[in-house]
Formats: sequence, C-alpha cells, structure tokens
Amino acid sequence: MTNVDSNGLSPLDIDINALTGGPADLAQYAGKAVLVVNVASKCGLTPQYAGLEKLQEQYADRGFTVLGVPCNQFMGQEPGSSEEIAEFCSATYGVTFPMTEKVEVNGDGRHQLYDRLTGFADAEGHTGDIRWNFEKFLIGRDGEVVARFSPQTEPESAEVVAAVEAQLA
Repeated sequence: MTNVDSNGLSPLDIDINALTGGPADLAQYAGKAVLVVNVASKCGLTPQYAGLEKLQEQYADRGFTVLGVPCNQFMGQEPGSSEEIAEFCSATYGVTFPMTEKVEVNGDGRHQLYDRLTGFADAEGHTGDIRWNFEKFLIGRDGEVVARFSPQTEPESAEVVAAVEAQLA
C-alpha cells in the first residue's frame, strides 16, 4: 500500500509542530529515510530511546533521522510538558534526534500524520491503530512508508537495521 495520497502528498507533507514549538517542517526530511516512533517517558519500553539514539548516531550522516512523536494515550505514560519531555530525553538518554509536539495517535483526535501512517501493515499484517508506545514506521527516501514495526521490536534489531540500511543503499 502506498502512503502517498492521490494529491501526491507523503507523510512528510503533514503539518506538525516541533516539541520546542513552531512548525517541525517535516519536508526538510524529504529524500531521507525517517523512522517515526511514538514515544513515552514512563513506559516499560522507554529504554528503547537508547537504541533509537544509537541508530540516529550511526546513520544520520547517511541521510537518516529518527523522529520522536510523544503520545500520552497509553496509560498516561507521557504526562509531561514539552519542556519536561525534552529535559528527560536529553538528560536520561542523550537524545539528539528531532521530536514533535505531543499528539494523539489513535481515536477521533488522531493526528493527520498517524492517519497517513496507520494504513501500512507490519510484517504480521497488522494495520490500523497504534498498539502501544514505540511503534515504528520507516519512511523511505521517496516519502512512502516502507516498513512498520511493533512496539516490542527493538530499534537495533536485525529487521529494523536491515530496513534502514536498504533505504540508505
């Protein structure tokens, strides 16, 4: 399934604000591979921030970025303000990758970015609602979603690394 709509718009054409305020300007990532991850600071999967940062450090100079999207829809595990989220990510995990504003990824208030992403199936065939924090979508250099990974799939797993490297080849 393509995630470029009938108007030729990709997920990177969606308007969303940066965690620090103002537009995140996802269009700046056109031509890059982007791993979009809904993140949370108080989740059992929060240590995945370390693996996400390692991917960022390893592949940033090859045209790749992680994009963290805070969400508080799963048992209130991202309750902080933008400032608190930024401080936690920086101080605890040394996060350097860009982060967006906190958004909803499911339900009536689902952000447009996730409207575009959730139609893509993962390797097990799951489409639709985000299952938990740290679900991952890889957007290829062409602006289309090329892979979806479950929340439990570690950022440095063989399947994520292979998918990222395939987009950077």
